[in-house]
Amino acid sequence: MTEQPSHEGLFISFEGIDGSGKSTQVTRLAEYLRRSGREVVVTREPGGSDGAEEIRALVLQGDPDRWSAETEILLFTAARRDHLERLIRPALAAGKIVICDRFADSTRMYQGLSRGDLRGTVDKLHDLMIGVEPDLTILIDMDPIEGLKRAKGRNGTEERFEDFGADLQSAMRAGFIELSKEYSERFRVIDGGQEIDAVAADIQAAVEQAFSTRQ
Repeated sequence: MTEQPSHEGLFISFEGIDGSGKSTQVTRLAEYLRRSGREVVVTREPGGSDGAEEIRALVLQGDPDRWSAETEILLFTAARRDHLERLIRPALAAGKIVICDRFADSTRMYQGLSRGDLRGTVDKLHDLMIGVEPDLTILIDMDPIEGLKRAKGRNGTEERFEDFGADLQSAMRAGFIELSKEYSERFRVIDGGQEIDAVAADIQAAVEQAFSTRQ
């Protein structure tokens, strides 16, 4: 059974389909919090620690069919465990705010839905090896086709899931919305179709509310 981490800091994750603007808003939120005098650690998944970054290269580059869905689940769980041990838990224990671009919810969606209904497997591994959920999850919701255009427009090497196309994007959007209802106590859904400044303002308000409820 998962539980919330015991710490003085705040653990914030960002979720959403590819191209939803997560990385931009992670940076904007970190800048906002630092201006207010808070100590912030920005990280990402898969990745965030040396070992996890090596696994990231394995799963996000190359042929989309390189790994089976089951193998991906194991790889992502291994990366997350290393990330948790080496960066997230120490930062939270030191009272810092951790902002993570994707966490376990992305595995629940991408590996759990991309090539079969493996959500149960994802959750079992998460409970066994991770056992932690964020304090606050920001879901940036937007049109799947627009998100795919943005994602493909980056022309990067990490297109592991963009290469699955619009059908997966649509399924992921629906899945994230359902997940936000399942974990409604920590999810905040933000309209990603707004102007960047408006999205940032909504996120800042959600984070300040999270701080106020912890005091």
